[in-house]
Amino acid sequence: MKTEDLISMMASGVAPVERRLPRRQMALALALGGLGSLLLMLKIYGLRPDLAVMLGVPLFWIKLAFPITLAVGTMLVLRRLVRPGLRVGARWAGIGLPTLAVWVGGALVLASAPVAQRLPLLMGISWRSCPLNIALLSIPLFIGIFWVVRNMAPTRLRLTGTVAGLLAGATATMVYCLHCPEMAVPFWGIWYFLGILIPAAAGSLLGPRLLRW
Repeated sequence: MKTEDLISMMASGVAPVERRLPRRQMALALALGGLGSLLLMLKIYGLRPDLAVMLGVPLFWIKLAFPITLAVGTMLVLRRLVRPGLRVGARWAGIGLPTLAVWVGGALVLASAPVAQRLPLLMGISWRSCPLNIALLSIPLFIGIFWVVRNMAPTRLRLTGTVAGLLAGATATMVYCLHCPEMAVPFWGIWYFLGILIPAAAGSLLGPRLLRW
């Protein structure tokens, strides 16, 4: 059989790949993973009792804006990493800017607070459990996101795994905000961020193994 005939036979009947399929798969993974995270949060921790009141407090929405903007920025980076040969470039700012904003905001709050109040602003009442709670809630999202990314074509497996884990952690933090009573910006910049870094670290360790194709 000639080479041309072999290529023609192998190519016959091959349907074109839908370009929006990976995007829809990721949206589904985030939706289902987010639902799993929400159900886990409701089962283990429950909603904060004053949530209805907090919905009318601007600081609550500022608190929620941190993980939302971080998740969006991380998603933009991940979309480049799962396609071979594409540079991330300035999209790294989508991860850096929300992080920098919460750190600068926390530093300004600490600088303007009396010395006696600075440590409570940093530690809150839940610093021991907060990062682990976020890490636990990220598990359904972590599984879903890694399943989708594995079906794509990442080549930088450790970096892609790190960013995928970061996305899981940021999205889980959005869910955790519905329970967490902490309202101090310095607390978010340390303990929320540490909780987000746990699944990111897991993604860095597991990425080369789970994302290999």
